Order: sequence, then C-alpha cells, then structure tokens
Amino acid sequence: MRLGIVGLPNVGKSTLFNAITKAGAEAANYPFCTIEPNVGVVTVPDERLKVLHDMYNSKKTIYTTIEFCDIAGLVKGASKGEGLGNKFLGHIREVDAIVHVVRCFENPNIVHVDGKINPASDIETINTELLLSDMEILERRIQRVSKAAKADKKMQPELDLLNRIYQWLGEGKNARAMELDDEEAEFVKTLDLLSYKPIIYVANVSDEDVVSGDNEYVRQVRDIATQENAQVTVICAEIEAEVAELDDDERSLFLQELGIEESGLDKLIKASYALLDLISFLTAGEPEVRAWTIKRGTKAPAAAGKIHTDFEKGFIRAETIAYDKLIECGGNLATAKEKGLIRSEGKEYVVKDGDVMHFLFNV
Repeated sequence: MRLGIVGLPNVGKSTLFNAITKAGAEAANYPFCTIEPNVGVVTVPDERLKVLHDMYNSKKTIYTTIEFCDIAGLVKGASKGEGLGNKFLGHIREVDAIVHVVRCFENPNIVHVDGKINPASDIETINTELLLSDMEILERRIQRVSKAAKADKKMQPELDLLNRIYQWLGEGKNARAMELDDEEAEFVKTLDLLSYKPIIYVANVSDEDVVSGDNEYVRQVRDIATQENAQVTVICAEIEAEVAELDDDERSLFLQELGIEESGLDKLIKASYALLDLISFLTAGEPEVRAWTIKRGTKAPAAAGKIHTDFEKGFIRAETIAYDKLIECGGNLATAKEKGLIRSEGKEYVVKDGDVMHFLFNV
C-alpha cells in the first residue's frame, strides 16, 4: 500500500511525514522545500502479533507495512506546469491513495502560501488542479473514442460514459463522488484519474485543539469530505513529531498525559485500511509470527498466494481459527481442536480480519 501525502506548501506535510516515518525529510518554512518525493516505509502496529510472539516464543515477528510518499507542495496552475506541478501530478499518479494535509491552525510564524488560513479554499486549489489534469486526459480519450464510435457503434456506450464523467468534472466535482455501477467503476479505474483516487483529509491542528479534534477549520474540512464520501483524520503534526522521538513506554505515557487515546499514525493507518478496504490475516508459530494484508473479500487460495504463489496453485485447504478463539485457548492448537474451534476451509472461504491460518497445498 502506497500513500501520497499532498497539500499546499507549509501546511505540515513534511513535518507529518517526518513524524510518522522518522525519515528526516527536510521541513522548512518556504514553498517547494520538497521537490523529489521522500519515501518512508512504516510498520503497521498490530498488538495481536506481540501477543502471538510471546505465546509461541517466536524467533521473528514480521509486521505488514505501508509506504508513505511526501510529495511536493502544489500551487494554482500546477496542471499547466506552474511551480512543480508536472512533478507533483506525475508522482501522485503512482500512489494507491491520497493523504491530503490541510492546515487547520493559526501560527503567524509560519507563512501561508495564500496569506490566510482557509481550508475550503486550500482544498479547492488542489482539487481544481487534479480536475483540470483529469479533464485534459479525458479530452484526449474522448477525441480518440469519438473517431472510433463513428466506425463502430459498440464504442458509443464508452463515449457516453466519458462525456458524462467529463461533464461531472467540469462542474467541479471529483470523480470519486460519482455514482457508478460496478462495470462503470471498473472502467473508470482504467482511466487513472487523479480525482478518482481514494482520499483521506488530514486536518492538521494546533496542540490546543488536538484533544477535542474540532475547530472552525476542521468543520470546513468535514463538510467537504462528507460531500465527497471521503474520510477525515485530525492530527497535530507538531505533537506527532515529539511522539516520534520517544520509545514505546514514553510514547504511551506522553499521549496519556495529553489526553490523546492513540497516536496520529495509528489513526491514519486505521483510516487508510478502512479507505482501501484492507484487512490482515495472521500466520503464527515458533519460527515466526506475521501479518499479511489483503483486500476484504479475498478468498483463501488468493490469501495463500500472498505467502507464495505455489500455495495458491496447489491449494488444498486452510486450517483456520479466529485470533480471539486462539487466545482463549492460550495458543494451544490441540485444545482448540478439541473444542472444535479450528475450521477446515476450502477454496470458497472468504478470509476474515484476524484469521490465524495454516495452508495445506500440493507441490
């Protein structure tokens, strides 16, 4: 999973990136500090793995990961090459989802590229550039399909859909907010539209507002997200930067003292998983415990293929137990079998989050 962190210059993108990846991307108080995207790989926290590790005294614990890309700040005219527009738009095409950081705090010492704090305007600036870029792509596609449709009437439905999307974008609406049937949605995915990518808005607030998670600026962001069926996560990038310097015990205590239930990274990862409809299944034993990320709705053979392609090709069955049930048995598989908690699942089984699985296959 690759997430692109975007936003206007000086909204806290690089500060947030530094905090969640500890990669040390430069965070300076002037536009275009970030030119090439900084990339950091973050392990996904999962308490279940710690429990299983202790239970089996495993030699290795392998967490699943997310890749974060800190992409250059965007300005008006990016779709026409202003600022670092072409680089920005090229880099954002490479990510699975967008993390759009929006400034929701006042600070006279940090300049705003437009001179004032206005989340709605900031979001509109970036969305407009993404829409203009998408419309340019659609114009070229419509020209080609229009010519083809004259010779082949079977192309007309595609042309009609392209024109409908183009008109929708022309009204200033993101492609992700369109109502599409399954077949149409699959087609739109192939167009690689920026405004169709899943998005999480990160409202970057001051330390004074992080506990309540609310202020007038955050409400603006929430209103826009509701219209787009997008998600909002409220984070204080400055606090996240401080948290990143602490070890696990100190981090928990620090957050507790501030009255914060979980770190911004944890919130962002949960939101990312929900946004992309991802879950994790687990494998456990003395050699290693490990989490594997899959799409919700994945069947057992495809899940096995995440481990090794041979597992999927020669799939026989999956010995499966829910994590909670395994813990109830103290991790003792013999006890779990006696209680009938270990299930033998076949090719049509849809894997659930937290399933602890052992695959049997033919070589």
